[in-house]
Amino acid sequence: MPSAPQPVPPQTEKPVITNQTAYVVAWFLCLVFYWLQYSTRSAPSVMVSELVSSFGLTTVGLGSLLGLYYYTYSLCSIISGAAVDRWGAKYTISFGALVLAAGTCLFGWGNEWMASLGRLMQGAGSAFAFVGAVYLAARGFSKQHLATAVGVTQCAGMMGGAMGQSTVAWLIHGVINWHFFWIDTGVLIALIAVFIFFLTPQEHKPSLNHRPSGSMFAPYRSVLSNPQSYLCGLCSGLLFLPTTVGSMTWGITFLTQSWHIGYHEAVLRAAMVPVGWMVGCPALGYLTDRIGRRKPVLLGGIVVMALTVAAIIYLPGNSFPPYVLAFVLGVASGAAMIPYSIIKEVNADEVKGSATGAINFLVFVMSAIVSPLFAAFLQHLGHGQPPGALQFTQAFSFGLAGLVLAGILTLFLQETGPKGQAKTKA
Repeated sequence: MPSAPQPVPPQTEKPVITNQTAYVVAWFLCLVFYWLQYSTRSAPSVMVSELVSSFGLTTVGLGSLLGLYYYTYSLCSIISGAAVDRWGAKYTISFGALVLAAGTCLFGWGNEWMASLGRLMQGAGSAFAFVGAVYLAARGFSKQHLATAVGVTQCAGMMGGAMGQSTVAWLIHGVINWHFFWIDTGVLIALIAVFIFFLTPQEHKPSLNHRPSGSMFAPYRSVLSNPQSYLCGLCSGLLFLPTTVGSMTWGITFLTQSWHIGYHEAVLRAAMVPVGWMVGCPALGYLTDRIGRRKPVLLGGIVVMALTVAAIIYLPGNSFPPYVLAFVLGVASGAAMIPYSIIKEVNADEVKGSATGAINFLVFVMSAIVSPLFAAFLQHLGHGQPPGALQFTQAFSFGLAGLVLAGILTLFLQETGPKGQAKTKA
């Protein structure tokens, strides 16, 4: 008689590998989403005169309009973090991309109230990009490479920030009208949303489906009851201000009116800050993984940032070769992403999305508050006239003080690197 067929042992490894690969593919698509949202964030800085002319706004009015982005970004960071923890990435991230696409199209319509609505929607949709990318990275990569993956994620965003200045300036001053830039970009983002929806793995979270809807915010009780979460948010927020409010909003105006540099040259110099981020974010993330410590790299980045900002605002514009200061500032600013790794490591694994949402909220609510205040302060210093070198020096000095404060806060952060933890246990 023929022998009975032997039972085939269950295959357990292959699905895990396949699932990890799918998460890496989805993470890459989310990087494109993040890249595009950063372009929409920084693009207004190269079309200030066009926006003022089209909408009939003052300096304060334009600063307030552009600052609307950060209000909804900070608020929706909380929502996006809770949403990915509850429903997974597939629906949450694609929904955020569609909201960004609609807001981008509205901003280009040429009407002030539609631009305001569009800017609010841009901030709301953009909040899902970074939170989603970190969520997917945490599932597609090992813990030993998490800080590096977070750095690469921010690198993609800053690449978009650089192109949102250098490439967009070239496009709207010779290729297409600025209105069509926004509409075409919105269509492209909508296309990316479709790819994210179909290629992101479906997650089944049965334990969450039977909870009341309000419980989606329950993980924030854990995150926000941890004092380390606030320290991470405040530290990172202070490190972001020189780029979100400084370089990406007022950098070109500062260079043209304070250093008296031509417009196109100013665009190229300002774009070197996000180019520096493209180098600094993955490099500093890799360095923290390599040495097994977070705080020394974070403190080193803060010191270099402070010295560079001091050189920019206090020394003459020709004191250093062109592009050097902006690039160094960008590289050192990559340290702002280290607290994003720390907050995930000082909180429980099951609240990864909420931890990222919480720090994003704290970081960008600071930008939302500071952006219009900075514009109003500049206008006050200039007595209604365009700000010059003295006014920018006085205003940017507060950013330098913020970097010093970030360095002090870092001293109170918990060392979460593997070697630092091992030393503490010993």
